[in-house]
Amino acid sequence: MSSIREDADYIIKKSIDAVLPDEAVKRALENKNFGNGRVRLVAVGKAAWQMAQAADKVLGKRIEAGVIVTKYGYNKGPVANYTCIEAGHPVPDENSFKATQAALALVKGLSQEDTILFLLSGGGSALFEDPVIPGRELADLTEQLLASGADIVEMNTLRKRMSRVKGGRFALACKPTQVYCIVLSDIVGDPLDMIASGPAYPDSSTADDAKRVARKYGLKLSSAAWDALERETPKQLDNVETVITGSVRELCTAARNAAEERGYKTELLTDHLDCVAREAGTLLGDIALTHQEITKSCAWIAGGETVVRLTGKGKGGRNQEIALAAADKISDCHDTAVFSVGSDGTDGPTDAAGGFVNENTKSALSELGISIFDTLQENDAYNALKACDGLIMTGATGTNVNDVAMVLVKR
Repeated sequence: MSSIREDADYIIKKSIDAVLPDEAVKRALENKNFGNGRVRLVAVGKAAWQMAQAADKVLGKRIEAGVIVTKYGYNKGPVANYTCIEAGHPVPDENSFKATQAALALVKGLSQEDTILFLLSGGGSALFEDPVIPGRELADLTEQLLASGADIVEMNTLRKRMSRVKGGRFALACKPTQVYCIVLSDIVGDPLDMIASGPAYPDSSTADDAKRVARKYGLKLSSAAWDALERETPKQLDNVETVITGSVRELCTAARNAAEERGYKTELLTDHLDCVAREAGTLLGDIALTHQEITKSCAWIAGGETVVRLTGKGKGGRNQEIALAAADKISDCHDTAVFSVGSDGTDGPTDAAGGFVNENTKSALSELGISIFDTLQENDAYNALKACDGLIMTGATGTNVNDVAMVLVKR
């Protein structure tokens, strides 16, 4: 019989494999008629390399040139004659600005008969940027937002007003050329104007919305940044066609299927998880406690994206905090585990994809003199989980469709 950790590793691998963008991009392209015009490719996000490679396999030399913008460590090698630039995430850096300028140069000089194939995935808000305020100031603002506990929609409502390419402005820069946008969604509910801050989609938020976010979290903004918040974004775009190719719902379905293959009876709790990470972990631990009397193996699944509120200066990410918070609750259980993993292979500013805990994690940490409560207060889940072999390491996966967490009770 397999161990519960082996079951978790199997579910994680199968889930991520099922949401790789290759087949989805192929489906979105196989019946697309690009006419007789030129086709150029711009791929942006954590899944940009994988999406671009998939597009090249379908269209080949039909794409005359391309620019790929992705996170450091996510470039897996040359794709056709495309230029691939790795850049900063979650905080934009000079390479983010350099890569965006390369993309903007690529879309110039085209006609209405031509097409920009725009492949978009999560992470684009940091990776794809031409700021209206100094780059250093934008980086500081991003760090403030990350520390505040703001959710991704709130963050992007504000960030798109600091940009010349977000909030539909990239599509404007492409005019008169048509934009065929294939989107891999990393936001619960798939709001197209918020995924990567919506560079090719009409904006539903307003300047007042952005100002409310800034005031809600007490952000420190310069006068230039406050002025930037007044900038309205395009509400209509007539040169864009958009197709969504993947979402967290598919990730949860894949996790459910994989768990059932391992003999678990499954229940999907939600694919809209969007609370504070450690609160989600506590809830999952409570679910495990409630069902200790079951006689058959069961699994409970939650997909979405939580937030971390920074109260310390440690190392970790939202999925690691979910797992560690659950560890305290399940310490009196038996044959029970909780894991949470980011589908892109990274969790926060770490090299781990997430965390795994079982009923022995709390005691193992106690023997090392590590308090779960103190660790969470310091936001240092990475080092605690590393000490008890609880990190989930996948490397860059080539996809990005939110996170999935699971409770496993094995009987």
